[in-house]
Amino acid sequence: MSTPATSPLAVVDAGPVPRQDEVLTEAALAFIAELHHRFTPRRDELLALRAQRRAETARTGTLDFLPETAAIRADRTWRVATAPPALEDRRVEITGPTDRKMTINALNSGARVWLADFEDASSPTWENVIGGQVNLMDAYRRRIDFTDERSGKRYALRPAAELATVVMRPRGWHLPERHLQDTEGRRVPGALVDFGLYFFHNARRLLDLGKGPYFYLPKTESHLEARLWNDVFVFAQDHCGIPQGTVRATVLIETITAAFEMEEILYELRDHASGLNAGRWDYLFSIVKNFRDGGARFVLPDRNAVTMTAPFMRAYTELLVATCHRRGAHAIGGMAAFIPSRRDPEVNRIALEKVTADKDREAGDGFDGSWVAHPDLVPVAMASFDAVLGDRPHQKDRLRNEVSVTAAELLAVDSLEAAPTFDGLRNAVQVGIRYIEAWLRGLGAVAIFHLMEDAATAEISRSQIWQWINAGVVFDNGETATAELTREVAAAELLSLRTELGDEAFRAGRWQQAHDLLLHVALDESYADFLTLPAYEQLSG
Repeated sequence: MSTPATSPLAVVDAGPVPRQDEVLTEAALAFIAELHHRFTPRRDELLALRAQRRAETARTGTLDFLPETAAIRADRTWRVATAPPALEDRRVEITGPTDRKMTINALNSGARVWLADFEDASSPTWENVIGGQVNLMDAYRRRIDFTDERSGKRYALRPAAELATVVMRPRGWHLPERHLQDTEGRRVPGALVDFGLYFFHNARRLLDLGKGPYFYLPKTESHLEARLWNDVFVFAQDHCGIPQGTVRATVLIETITAAFEMEEILYELRDHASGLNAGRWDYLFSIVKNFRDGGARFVLPDRNAVTMTAPFMRAYTELLVATCHRRGAHAIGGMAAFIPSRRDPEVNRIALEKVTADKDREAGDGFDGSWVAHPDLVPVAMASFDAVLGDRPHQKDRLRNEVSVTAAELLAVDSLEAAPTFDGLRNAVQVGIRYIEAWLRGLGAVAIFHLMEDAATAEISRSQIWQWINAGVVFDNGETATAELTREVAAAELLSLRTELGDEAFRAGRWQQAHDLLLHVALDESYADFLTLPAYEQLSG
């Protein structure tokens, strides 16, 4: 019996964008269709399992390490695959979206790795989805340049030996691509679109350049989701004639459930695994999401009061380093979101001091590298890791055998002395509105109050509002967190923005829409799993 032909895909509700035909070739679309046919059903089952696990967490009020995978954790013999030369030294990684200017600046930044982001730092307009693929294809062919229309400054790539290694981050499993559908009207997961187009067009060329198709995997919640990614890699390599084991994946441990399955995640991906990353903002968002009805014990203070030295965050990072090094994987630290200022010396001084302290701590704790969001921070982070690593590419020989982390320590949110404040509520509203407005205009990485914000920080902002209201938090000024108070703060912020911007610029933006969307995801009783899901339905383009 012959195998039924895979359903072809169609571009839906999207006007053609520049060079779309170069990306969506017949062969590339056939590859995406095959990925969709083979793996979307399992993706759907795993999303359903997420909901079941969240319901169980709500019922029990806790999480624990999995008893059914205890043998994997106990077996000290297995290791992940040896890192390829291009990923051996990852001491500083810069993150950012894949627009043309950022592509050139990130590759030229002096960082060892560029996280080329199709996820939290990218608003998934069709133009961004396709244009990002074009820019990466052009970069690998050295056919990329950029001239800033305002300044007239021209940007071009440095010599190949000076360029960062690209590790591409596709969208998470939960996000669809509404513009690419099969004949039954089912949307292809954005993860498979981003991964598939990048792998299909670039895997062979990257091998020729002495590198390979390397990926960051976001929003992973279980080792079963890592297993799905591993199966995708195996199929893709076979389909495109790429040697097995060429793909390398670094998994972001940015959900509280994944923190309990670090070893199992590495084990599932062991032939393709490169490391784990401590994604701090999404991690806090995940704690709120999973324990949002867990009472006062799980109420987080203002997000900026939750530092990486908080006991439960310290337990998370210590466990990550020890797990990675025990298995031969890289441990990559979190984001330095501060933006240095070339105009304000005091803002610049504070930013550099905070980043230095953060990266000194990570390097001292055994991390092999870390993230920054701005090119000016590359030398700052580099100095911290150079001081510890010297000429060594990493410190995976530092096994941290003294580390022993319990489930209770990972969940000890109530160990913090800080409490939510009214200023924290106002900041969450301000960041939420300002970020969502930019996202709706197609911008995914936005500078707000001297911090580089992305979807992860917007998620923690709206989630904290939801949590504080539902927990009946009383702020430092004596006011109780309520929906009405949040609406008052949001209305005041909208008025302030109109005054700050002027009527014409305010009307030209998406401010009212952003305000309404923030209140929807922050106040709705049902709690949307991701704000980007309802936001995506309002995204133009």
